[in-house]
Amino acid sequence: MPIFLPKGLPAIKLLEEENITAYTYDDLPAGKSVDIALLNLMPTKVETERDIARALYHSSPNVKLWLVNIHGHTPKHTPAEHLSRFYIDSRKMQERRFDGLIITGAPVELIDFEDVTYWKELTGLFEWAKPSVKSTIYICWAAQAGLYYNCSISKHKLDNKKFGIFPHRLTDTRHAITRGFDDVVWIPHSRHTTIDTDALRKCESLDITLESDDAGPYMIVGSGGKEIYVTGHIEYSPLTLDNEYKRDIAKGLDIAMPVNYYRDDNPANPPVVRWRAHAALMFSNWVKYYLL
Repeated sequence: MPIFLPKGLPAIKLLEEENITAYTYDDLPAGKSVDIALLNLMPTKVETERDIARALYHSSPNVKLWLVNIHGHTPKHTPAEHLSRFYIDSRKMQERRFDGLIITGAPVELIDFEDVTYWKELTGLFEWAKPSVKSTIYICWAAQAGLYYNCSISKHKLDNKKFGIFPHRLTDTRHAITRGFDDVVWIPHSRHTTIDTDALRKCESLDITLESDDAGPYMIVGSGGKEIYVTGHIEYSPLTLDNEYKRDIAKGLDIAMPVNYYRDDNPANPPVVRWRAHAALMFSNWVKYYLL
C-alpha cells in the first residue's frame, strides 16, 4: 500500500490533506519495491504528481515513483527548481531499471504528432519501453500518440470538446487490468480529439475493454497488456474539471459545462465523484498483475 516519493515533493503534503500518507525514498525498507517511472508531460505537474501517486497508493506492494522530464524540453509552467530537485532526465531514466512506465497527456493534441517538438525523443522512449519495462500506461494524448506510433492509428479533431464524466461499458473481461470492475464505469474526459475506432477494431493486437457511446473507447489493451492505452483521466481529482471550466470561463472562452459532473447540473454545486474507486482498482490491478 505505501507510495514512496522524492523527499520534499509538494504532493506529499497534498496527499496528507486527503488523509493519504505518502513516504519518501529515505523511508523505503530494504527489499524489493515496484519501481515506476512517470513521464510527466502535463503543464500542471504538481497536480499530476499528486493524482498519479494517489492512484498508485492502493497497490499492495511498496511502490517507488520516479518523476521524469523529457530530454531537451523545458516546460513553461513549472519552476526550474522543481524539475532539477525532483525529476530525472528521460535519457538518464533509460540507464535505470523500471518495472512500469506511465506517460501522461500533454497540451499538444491539436498539433500533428511529427510537429511536436519532442516527438523524436518521445518515440525513442516508446521503443526503449518495449523490451525494458513490463507494461506501459499511455494516458490521453499519450494514448493517441502511442496508438499512432505503434499501430498507425490516427486521431481526429472533434466538432465540440469532449468534456465531463461519461459512462463506459465493460466490453472485454479477459484482461486482469479490469478485474473487479463494475459493468458500467464513469470516467472523466477533457479533450478536443478522438481516435479512429474502426481502425482499433481492425488491429489484431488491440482489445477494447471499456467503451462509451458518448466518449468512444476508453481503455485499449495492446499486446496482452504490454501497452495499456487510456483516452481519459480516471486519475483526476474531484475538482480538476471544475478548475478547468472556471479557468476558461474567466478567460471568456466559449466552453460548455462539463456533462454529468456537477450535482443537479449546477456549477454552484460540488461535483458528484463516481470514478475514484475504479481509478484505485485499475492502478492496483496494473501493479499486481502486470508489474510484479
